[in-house]
Amino acid sequence: MTLTRRQVRILLAAAVWTLYVWISRLVIMAGQDESTGFKVVHGILAFVSIGFAVAIGKIGLAAYRSAKGDPVKSVR
Repeated sequence: MTLTRRQVRILLAAAVWTLYVWISRLVIMAGQDESTGFKVVHGILAFVSIGFAVAIGKIGLAAYRSAKGDPVKSVR
C-alpha cells in the first residue's frame, strides 16, 4: 500500500479528532444526569470509536516513520 504524506496527515488528524471528540464526550457524559441505558450505549460507542482511532493512529504513525519525506512504500 502506498500512502502520500497528505494521506498520512489525514489519518493522523482523523485519529486525533476522534480521540478528542469521544474522550471529551465521556467526560461530559460523566457529569450529566442521563439514564443508565444512554450512558451504556454511548460508552460502548465511545470505546469502539476510540479503538478505531488508536488503530488509525498506529497506521498513520507507522507510515509517518517509514516515509522520511517519500511516499510510504509499505505499511504493515
